[in-house]
Amino acid sequence: MANNSILTESDIARFLSEDIGRGDATTDAMIEPDRCGKGEFHAKEDFILAGIHEAIVVIRYLDPEMKVSKSMDDSSRIQAGTIFCEIEGKLRALLSAERTALNLLQRMSGITTLASQYATAAEGKTRILDTRKTIPGMRLLEKYAVRAGGCYNHRMGLDDGILIKDNHLRCAGGIATAVKKAKEKNHHLLKIEVEVTSIEELNEAIEAGADAVLLDNMTDEMIQKAVEAAGGKIALEVSGGITLERIKTLSKMGVDYISVGALTHSARAVDISLEIIPI
Repeated sequence: MANNSILTESDIARFLSEDIGRGDATTDAMIEPDRCGKGEFHAKEDFILAGIHEAIVVIRYLDPEMKVSKSMDDSSRIQAGTIFCEIEGKLRALLSAERTALNLLQRMSGITTLASQYATAAEGKTRILDTRKTIPGMRLLEKYAVRAGGCYNHRMGLDDGILIKDNHLRCAGGIATAVKKAKEKNHHLLKIEVEVTSIEELNEAIEAGADAVLLDNMTDEMIQKAVEAAGGKIALEVSGGITLERIKTLSKMGVDYISVGALTHSARAVDISLEIIPI
């Protein structure tokens, strides 16, 4: 299996150092350095896979010769009871890296599985987006997992898009002033989105020349009115109070984007085990 992980060597070292510290006292006491074994990743429930490359490179950091003899790829649907990946190499590496590898795999697969449910529920042109509500240090991995589940990324950070929210508006002096300043201080390829809570603010954002508006915490009735008022003149994103049950209704209204913080901040880790067998 090719190394397609987005983890850097420093990421892996940091993750493993957090768990191993000065050494794996348990494993080092009872396992000789040259002993080998096999590890089998078992699915304990149905899920959609993400993070298998990350799990493998973490283990290979401790044993670069670790062999992968069988593996499903990310975005694959895995059924409960399946052995979806087998690896073989030094027992110490398998035992010491087990928890870190599983933490990444379970977390990322949980996000991908949840994202797939949201993506499936959406209809028409509407795209489901994530947010910046990610665990510090894990954003690239979590946003990758979102894509593996069929959804899309919002901003990766504060530097790749302008989103003028309520606090910005309060500090800048209103929508027109905020949009004007954003246009003056940034290059023309950087899109400008404004958070609005009423039809009046939507119209003001359109008149100010914003590229998109974020309809924040609006009821379905208000969102439908916003779609009609916008008339296709500006991209519409819906956010706040989004549940899986609302996705179909909102997407049928014709909004362009629905952003869902739950994709990352509320995804449940899936149940996966790594069974290690001495050879």
